[in-house]
Amino acid sequence: MSRKILWSPTPEFAQSSTMAAFTAFAETRTGQRFDSYNDLWEWSISDLEAFWGAIWDFCNVQGKRPDQFLVKNQMPGAEWGAGCELNYAAQIFHVAQKNPNAPALIVQSETFGTSQISWAELTAQVTAVAANLREMGVAKGDRVVAILPNTETALIAFLATASLGAVWSLCAPDMGQVAILDRFRQIEPKVLIAQDGYVHAGKMIDKRAALRDISDGLPSVTHHIRVPVVGALDQGHIDWASLTTASAQVTPVPVAFDHPLWIVYSSGTTGNPTPIVHGHGGIVLEASKQALHHNLTDQDRFMWFTSSGWIMWNAQWMGLGQGATICLYDGAPNHPDMHVVWRFVADQKVTNFGAGAAFFDSCRKMGVTARDHDLSALTTLGSTGSPLSSDVYDWIYADVKSDVWLTPISGGTDLAGAFVGGNPMMPVRAGEMQCRLLGNAARAYDAQGNEVFDEVGELVCTEPLPSMPLYFWGDEDGTRLHDSYFDTYPGVWRHGDWIEITGEGGSVIYGRSDATINRKGLRMGSAEIYQAVEGLDVVMDSLVVDLEFLGRDSFMPLFVVLAAGSTLTDEIKDQINTAIREAVSARFIPNEIVEIPAVPRTLSGKKLEVPVKKLLLGGDPAMVVNRDSMANPESFETFIDYAKAHNAE
Repeated sequence: MSRKILWSPTPEFAQSSTMAAFTAFAETRTGQRFDSYNDLWEWSISDLEAFWGAIWDFCNVQGKRPDQFLVKNQMPGAEWGAGCELNYAAQIFHVAQKNPNAPALIVQSETFGTSQISWAELTAQVTAVAANLREMGVAKGDRVVAILPNTETALIAFLATASLGAVWSLCAPDMGQVAILDRFRQIEPKVLIAQDGYVHAGKMIDKRAALRDISDGLPSVTHHIRVPVVGALDQGHIDWASLTTASAQVTPVPVAFDHPLWIVYSSGTTGNPTPIVHGHGGIVLEASKQALHHNLTDQDRFMWFTSSGWIMWNAQWMGLGQGATICLYDGAPNHPDMHVVWRFVADQKVTNFGAGAAFFDSCRKMGVTARDHDLSALTTLGSTGSPLSSDVYDWIYADVKSDVWLTPISGGTDLAGAFVGGNPMMPVRAGEMQCRLLGNAARAYDAQGNEVFDEVGELVCTEPLPSMPLYFWGDEDGTRLHDSYFDTYPGVWRHGDWIEITGEGGSVIYGRSDATINRKGLRMGSAEIYQAVEGLDVVMDSLVVDLEFLGRDSFMPLFVVLAAGSTLTDEIKDQINTAIREAVSARFIPNEIVEIPAVPRTLSGKKLEVPVKKLLLGGDPAMVVNRDSMANPESFETFIDYAKAHNAE
């Protein structure tokens, strides 16, 4: 199906892009002629050694260049960067020297107001914090964790940690204490940095009691650093401000290509959240390549409206690595109204703005007319987190800006990057992402492992990427990593999304093909919701699915089996919602709570989340599950009835 073209680049826009410059660079280096983007993409996935070497050189990556980029080409178990030494923070420090008095960050926060930080100030604060962390005994490989919002504090702490070769991990303050402990306990941090409260939608949120519980639950922590907002520091805690002012000289520690940089979390459907470890080299290369696809330069003001708990917090620094000014927004998107983020974009003359698809869809539904603001500086609009429907494409070109490059991307926490996204040299078609990203062998597979075009299949990647996980923390034999991505198609990464790839190389994401919960771009495993809900005496069992699918509102029903003699009252619903809010996050409160007699399970006792999800998205009951593999096949009838009623609405 050929989709309507909504925007095309002018010759000047296309030829002045970083993608055009890289194409010319690659042609000169290889002696080849790339007559189309697909020619360039084919080269980038067929000669990985040459491609990633070209990215390193074109993007001026700092460090000792690898003797060999791809040492072992296999999945899982790829090895990268033989002989390389670098440091993520060194890349930022190098950029900072070019124009030290220019703004590196512009921050607007409901808690702290608006501020601006120059490159020189950023460098000075990072080195000061790094020196203090070193005095606390933080060394290569130690873990520094933080519970901070999307402000300069989190970035400074991250860069300071990375510069020492220590390992960073971050959670958002709006996450429940159980969810935070489930993550941080696994990695045994040495230092905890946290903000004791924040303002959201005009209300002060006091986190002091939760932080005390978290601190008590992390016995490995030797130093507690606080950003005081609500009250005085607890005894023995260190004030963050005291760490940022000292004059210090700290040179980033050179580390190997595969030295751990950060730990992020992508929860499966059972057990604790999965701690995913990414390395310095892989992230630097992926971020540099992503900047090509976003057309970012040191002339840009780049903003991604993100929580600090989302992988886009990490990804936004790709702009910083190119010398762009990063605009951070910390606050509710609807307070005092739905124009507050757009006003910030206009006031700060943001050139490249991105947000979760749910934000744009909410603006559309609430009748926001963003074009009423001065968006003359805005050239590029990004989206990710969930599928962006054609209706939202139309709204953007009608009510945001008619001459804007709309470049949705789709990737994941797992690889800290994107599989498919934008190209400033190609047209934008309604409901479609423009291309598969360079170096990323993204394909659509049917159930038998055959590549398909112009039909929906599983999103897979058939060649290794340098930013794929080094390993899962604590997964000594690699079993968990293998089972997460490689158990369906041997030697091929299965991501867990439905995708259609067109014959021209464009793509459409249709939602999750697995049981991961995706709420407004933030993904969480169902196990954490079960832990909160089934901790209530009145709930005996539960099952949750996220009915995210292209063109529909995300809808998350929670099905519960109650204790004998109980019925689902408003009071019990309130108990369930409160438990989820306090242990996980308010973002994961269900749209609907439904009482059921039993949760359908396999013969081995696993909850049948994926078959239920497929059924509720319109699947044939006879095809989505094999009743012979069920321990309680009669339980599925409840969901068949629910599907009939739900799909008839």
